[in-house]
Amino acid sequence: MHATIFVHLPVADIERSRTFFTDLGYTFNEAFCDERALALVLGENQFALLTQTAFFDSFHPVETTDASKAKECVVCLSVESRAAVDALVDRAIAAGGTAGDTEDEGFMYGRSYDDPDGHSWQIFWMDPQAA
Repeated sequence: MHATIFVHLPVADIERSRTFFTDLGYTFNEAFCDERALALVLGENQFALLTQTAFFDSFHPVETTDASKAKECVVCLSVESRAAVDALVDRAIAAGGTAGDTEDEGFMYGRSYDDPDGHSWQIFWMDPQAA
C-alpha cells in the first residue's frame, strides 16, 4: 500500500483555490504550500496538490487538460453521513462551485460539484450495513 497520496490538479489562481476550499472547511498542509502549489488535506496522508497550471505543465511533456472543457478525472470522497454530503456540497456551491448530479441509491447517496477550475468532485456516503 501507499504511505501517502498526492493527487495533482492544475489551478489557474492559487489564492482563489485557497479561498474556495477554506470556505468548504478544508485545511492545507503549509509544509507543502508555496506560491505555486497548495497541499489540500483530504485525510490522513491524503492530499490534493492544487498546482498553478504553469508549474503543473513542467511535470510532463503533454498538454494539460482544461478541466472546464474536458474531464480528466472525478475526485470521489466519502463522508460520515447523508447530511455531511449535503452540507459539504452546499458549501461548495455557496463558495462558487457549480452543482452537479445527485445520486440516491438508498444505501449510497452522493452529490457532485465542479470547483472554480472545473475539476469534478463527488462527495458520497455509503450505509456501513450495506458495505
